[in-house]
Amino acid sequence: MQAELEQETGLRIGPYPVDPPVVLAPMAGITNLAFRKLCREFGSPTAIYVCEMITARAVVERNEKTLHMMSFDQGESPRSMQLYGVDPATLGEAVRIIVGEGWADHIDMNLGCPVPKVTRLGGGAALPYKRNLFASIVREMVRAAEPAGVPVTMKFRIGIDDDHHTHLDTGRIAEAEGAAAVALHARTAAQRYSGTADWSAIARLKEAVTTIPVLGNGDIFSAGDAVAMMAQTGCDGVVVGRGCLGRPWLFGELSAALRGEPAPTPPNLGEVGKILARHAGLLAEHHGEDKGMRDLRKHMAWYFMGFPLGAELRRGFATVSSLAELDGLIAQLDPTAPFPEDAEGPRGRQGSPGKVALPHGWLDDPDDRTVPTAADVMHSGG
Repeated sequence: MQAELEQETGLRIGPYPVDPPVVLAPMAGITNLAFRKLCREFGSPTAIYVCEMITARAVVERNEKTLHMMSFDQGESPRSMQLYGVDPATLGEAVRIIVGEGWADHIDMNLGCPVPKVTRLGGGAALPYKRNLFASIVREMVRAAEPAGVPVTMKFRIGIDDDHHTHLDTGRIAEAEGAAAVALHARTAAQRYSGTADWSAIARLKEAVTTIPVLGNGDIFSAGDAVAMMAQTGCDGVVVGRGCLGRPWLFGELSAALRGEPAPTPPNLGEVGKILARHAGLLAEHHGEDKGMRDLRKHMAWYFMGFPLGAELRRGFATVSSLAELDGLIAQLDPTAPFPEDAEGPRGRQGSPGKVALPHGWLDDPDDRTVPTAADVMHSGG
């Protein structure tokens, strides 16, 4: 096992070594500058931490809100950004602007979002079904990024549903058109975040894509899960999303496990309170105190998952509106309460599977390269 892990730590995405081979998945409303910095403080500075999704159209229009979302910490390297779009021309122009302004060092493409408002416009997880349109997108993005030496990667799902698997073709096309790496969330769009990720699909993608790294994503809720995925699939690295919600220290645990080092002790409730306060301070710096505290509220249930808080204290954290109020609530926590065993499992959205919303006639011709109408109206962040 250790020999396998030592081999895997040779992961590179373009010119950037990724050690340990761990990527923080872009999550809308979550992976802003503050959360990425917190994860990096626990993890390795040479892992990759991806900014939340940015729409190509908003970059081209230099939307003020989007430019704020594209903020990176002074010491953050590589600066990793995920783009959303459906039009090769718009995506190419957005990449030219990003590399021309020096705004990012690595660009990922969102092909995995299963949200109906995205897929019904032909974007996200719906897009790879259109093979020629997808190939044009990769080609334009790579061509625009190449002069600046910025690697372009693709993150996608197994397919639309069990009757329309696309991941092997998607991986091969991305490889042929110059992508620097591919990542597979081992669910279909129809599954959304429900059920179990099919890690065997990652293994099959790794067999099909032979000249660039293949990363695996789905159901990594502990460091042991990451080790198991790499051992079972042969993937070159892991992409971690929901597993780190309310648990940014997971990146320290991942670093230890993938380097064969002793696992750090999970934080007790007192330490979780300090981490929460740090997160709050970073959000206040980034957004201002009012917006930062509103943004923090969504994280509270994740931070305190499994801990014995009591209903009144939980309500206080869920409605907190200032840093001073947060300090008062943290002071009421039992600092000695140990990290609960039942907090190790799944966290974040799960929901149930459902039919994927698609543009009319979307499945009729996978070779049609027509750009879907009005698909570029999406807002950054999903």
